[in-house]
Parts: sequence; structure tokens; C-alpha cells
Amino acid sequence: MKDLSESMRLTRRALLGAGMAAGVFTACPALADLRIEITGVGANQLPIVIRPFKGAAAAPVDPAQVIGADLVRSGAFRLVDAPPAQADENLEKPEGLAQAAQAGATIYVVGQVQSLGQSRWDVRCLFFDAVSGELLDSVGYSAATDLLRMAAHRCADRIYTKLTGEGPMFASQLAYVAQLGSRRYELVVADSDGGVPRTALQSPEPIISPAWSPDGRRLAYVSFERRKPIVYVHELASGVRRAVAAFRGNNSAPAWSPDGRQLAVALSRDGLTQIYLVNADGSGLRRFTQSYGIDTEPVFTKDGAWIYFTSDRGGTPQIYRQPVAGGHAERVTFGSNYAISPTVSPDGARMAYISRIDSSFRVAVMDLATGQDLLVTNTDRDESPSFAPNGRFIVYATEVSGRGVLGTCSADARLTTRLSGEGDIREPAWGPILQ
Repeated sequence: MKDLSESMRLTRRALLGAGMAAGVFTACPALADLRIEITGVGANQLPIVIRPFKGAAAAPVDPAQVIGADLVRSGAFRLVDAPPAQADENLEKPEGLAQAAQAGATIYVVGQVQSLGQSRWDVRCLFFDAVSGELLDSVGYSAATDLLRMAAHRCADRIYTKLTGEGPMFASQLAYVAQLGSRRYELVVADSDGGVPRTALQSPEPIISPAWSPDGRRLAYVSFERRKPIVYVHELASGVRRAVAAFRGNNSAPAWSPDGRQLAVALSRDGLTQIYLVNADGSGLRRFTQSYGIDTEPVFTKDGAWIYFTSDRGGTPQIYRQPVAGGHAERVTFGSNYAISPTVSPDGARMAYISRIDSSFRVAVMDLATGQDLLVTNTDRDESPSFAPNGRFIVYATEVSGRGVLGTCSADARLTTRLSGEGDIREPAWGPILQ
């Protein structure tokens, strides 16, 4: 029990306090876009030329820059420099294909961004086989000014999924908590690359454990504003929020069911911390686990059949799973003497978690079919892993020189990136693909 309590203190840094200033979902002037550093390379990178989009000079952002950064960050592509194309290049039959092929590119991307008036933009993206000249795909989106970057992320997803066979991941969002000074915490929502950060909530007291609803419209999280941890559900568009678990003792670790109707939460209302299920409006509370240990950090599988969670019922913190429909819990982790913070990939094939190796805390990924583990980070103070929508990458929190930063890593450990910004950044959660 001592180990688990210390871990929760270290990974959640739960500090009691009072006072709160809640704000509606707004632009975040205090936080800049997260800075990205890439380490390692992906296997079999596709060489690609991405031309500046026509009309980009009159737009707030050139979608080509966002698309290129997304694809490079995936590790599956590398940008190739090619002689500039003519400004009036025909998008359907681009003249720059031959030059791109001569420069070594196999993929050639062109596009256009055009104002529709009333703060709306039309974005069109086409990509070709640079060698054969074949049009591989084209896509177009209409977007408001504040969603122009998201339209570019959608274009990147279209290229990525078409050429790699992997699912989309760029047109999604990150939630994280930034501590700016000793008495300022912000729950921030940003694009998947850390761009366009917006503040969902400000508080002089800690905010922890954000969790995305399946539709990406709500966040559940824990706030300490009432001198104790309470679970809230927050509608991002309106800023309206509701306390859904404010029982005596601690209320923590919310996790959404796949249909968005329920939350699993960890409550100490009856003594030791156990897992309960509650409706998203706070009604219908029922106890889920029954043990003489501490059960916490629940997470549903995508099909809703299982809840994975952390428990010290066997003496040391380990990860267990229990059927949602009823039945006994079974232990999942055996290769580590200290395993916490499970998260299951969307396809249910893998589980990421935090494993203590000597005095280091690192992200491990388990193949749930074979039980084989793989350490995927080389940092030593990792926390809060969360899968990308396609399960290909994981975002997590770690420390560099005593300061909290975010990292992402591929589930096969080939590629890592670091996202740093203003303040101490922790508690990441990777949201679903936006519809």
C-alpha cells in the first residue's frame, strides 16, 4: 500500500488547496505552441515533396507546413527539397512532378487554400505518384479560420492513411495540465501537434487526470478546488461543467465508457479506494471492484467488455482486468514488480503502462495476446501514457532537468518526440479523431 500511495503522489502530485477561477473554453494567450524535437527515425521512410499551397500568402497558415510537420513527425515520411515549381502550376497536372522525381521523391503534394468570405476557407489537397504521375487521391475541406489548421491535419491524415495503411491520428487533440508558477494551473486543449493551445479551465489549485469522452466534446478531470479531489465533466464548447463524483474521501481517476454514458471512477467513500461506475450525469453509482487493497486508475477497453485497473491487492501495484458484465478480476502484468497507469490501444491488442525499473519509471507496451513487454522510452520519470487514436503512438509526461514536458513515442519504440512549452506540463490525454 505504501508503494501505491507514493506512486499516486509522484505521478499525480495531488496537493490539497482552496479557491478557484473557472473560465470558458478560450484562446490561451499565456501558452505558446508546444515545441517539438524528434529523435530516431521511422523504418522505410517515403520521400515526399510538399509544395506551398496556392493562396497561402493570404491565409493565416499555409496548410503545406502543417501537413509536412505531421508527416515527418510520424516517422513514415521524409521531406525532399526540389526546385521551386511555377506559381501558376496546374494542380490537376502539376509540372513539378518530374523535378520532384529527379530529386528522389516518390510522392508529390500540391494544394490550394481559398477564402470563402465570412471567416471561412476552402482547402484542397492532391497527392501524386511522383514517378508515374498518377493521382493517388484528392480531398477538400471547408473550415472556419480557427479550424484551418485542423483541416490541414485532416489532409495529412488522408495522405498518411492512404500510403501507410495505418489509421488517422493528426486530426485530433491533446489535453494536458500546465502549471505556471506556484498557484496557477491550466487545463489546456491543443491540436495533436501542440499547436493552437486553448485554456479550458484555470485554477490556483491542481487539476489532474483529464480524460476525453469518445466524441471528443467533453473532458472529465479531477479538480481540487473544494479542498478535496472531485471529478467533473466539462463540455468544451459551452464551458458548462458538472461535479459527477463529490463523495466523502477521495474522488479520482475518471475513465469514459465507449458509449460515453458512464464513467469509471476511483472512490474512497467506503474506506479503501475502490472502482465504481457512475452515469455521466452523476447518477446511478454502483461499486465495481471488491478487494482489500487499493483499486484505482480504471480504463475501459474499446469494446466495453473489460476494465483494466491498478491494484495492490497482491502486495505490490500490478495491473488487473475485470469483465464489465460481471466476474472476477485477473492479473495482467507479471514481468514487472511494480506496474501502474494502464491504457489500452483502440484495437485492444496492446496495453501501455508505467513500469518501475530499479528507480526509474518508464513506459512499457505489452502485447496482450502474448504477454510480451517492450520498454518504449529512455527517460526515467514517465507518467500518464495515452494512446493516439490509431494506437500507433503514445503520449506521456516525463521530466527533463526537473521540469515537466510531454513526450510521444511509437508503440514499437523506433521514434520519440518531445513537446515542451511554457511552465511545467503534465497529465496528457490524446483525444479521438474529430468528426
